[in-house]
Amino acid sequence: MSGATTMMKYVKAARVEDVPVGGKTVVEVEDRLLVLFHMPDGFFALDDVCTHDDGPLSDGVMGEKTLACPRHGAMFDIRTGAALTMPATRPTTAYSCKVENGDVLIAIGSATLAPETTSAEDMSAAPSSAPDKIASGMPILPKKDDCVVPPPNEAATAAAVVAASESGEISEDVLREALKAVIDPELFVNIVDLGLVYNVTVSDRKEDDKKHVVVEMTMTSPACPAGPQLLQGSKDAVMRVPGVGSNEVKLVMIPPWTPDRMTEAARDQLGIF
Repeated sequence: MSGATTMMKYVKAARVEDVPVGGKTVVEVEDRLLVLFHMPDGFFALDDVCTHDDGPLSDGVMGEKTLACPRHGAMFDIRTGAALTMPATRPTTAYSCKVENGDVLIAIGSATLAPETTSAEDMSAAPSSAPDKIASGMPILPKKDDCVVPPPNEAATAAAVVAASESGEISEDVLREALKAVIDPELFVNIVDLGLVYNVTVSDRKEDDKKHVVVEMTMTSPACPAGPQLLQGSKDAVMRVPGVGSNEVKLVMIPPWTPDRMTEAARDQLGIF
């Protein structure tokens, strides 16, 4: 649903030569800070606000059609403001632009928002190679003051301990149950149901009868400041399983995480249908 245009007026924001093609700059228009982009097909403007945490977008990395938030890596469509990747779930505001006599004008009163509801499949199908897809159909979450990992889910730990004790084996299923104790600070879903855990392998140790466990996992966004805490939390969760003597937790970013990796339990928790 697009926002309505009311009392639109164009205000000078810059000269064409101020922003090279493929570049961006911050402009102040009518007491608003906007990011002005000079793309091959024209000028575009967005609010200088990441809707995930209200931080500035202007220092982010530009792609062919996208801008990535410098704090947590959320990606926005430069032309529409649509939120393309987690952890952003809402679009930022886009403004119409035009050029007259070498002046770049931004239409104040014409701000529009990209759609806020679409399928989870659309969101997972909106990588940087296909940023034209508007994919902001995740639930609106309250802004958090800091990116802090919640305490471990002790019920998940207890279930894994019981399973290991009853079976006498340390299987991948038992270890994944243990890893459900680790909660992602952006979405408040455990890292297993969120699809962050890619591989879990178990091997014998030479020095005793305990096991060595290797976990390969990723993050919802490359720049999440809670990454080190999530990795340490995963190590701690695995070590709580009886019979584990040592472990490694490896961070992998290829393939990148997408929402289609979530389980049905995670989708239900987040209200994605």
